[in-house]
Amino acid sequence: MIYDKLSHLETYASVSERLTKGLRFLRDTDFSSIPDGKYEIDGKDLFYMLQSYTTREANDTPEAHRKYIDIQYLLSGEEAIGVGAVSDMTEEVSAKPDGDVWFYHGPLSQIKLGSGSFAVLFPQDAHAPGIAVGAPAPVRKVVVKVLL
Repeated sequence: MIYDKLSHLETYASVSERLTKGLRFLRDTDFSSIPDGKYEIDGKDLFYMLQSYTTREANDTPEAHRKYIDIQYLLSGEEAIGVGAVSDMTEEVSAKPDGDVWFYHGPLSQIKLGSGSFAVLFPQDAHAPGIAVGAPAPVRKVVVKVLL
């Protein structure tokens, strides 16, 4: 997992060309007039989803992906994300391989997204997004999916 600010994105240029392209896309795009939905940047190799929702008190079913890296970035509001190693998860709850998502139960720590911070979540990173910081509140988020 990487947890940082977009102002430091060039630090990760050597990790992956697609990852860097996704981070630069976040930095350089004005999302204010783009409606929620799924959009391609580079076909199925690099795409993003714009989402608006209200955070919730808890998310006790972290997810993980095997084909894609997630870059999660809040455009407005703040939320906590539970994060933990897939290897530390105690139970696989369900799986949707066609959607590249596996759900688990297990121990998590929390990080907070907002104020320009982003999280890059690799296949070994279970993550439970959408958790309220304080009381549930509306957020607008971009999730960039980067094919491994």
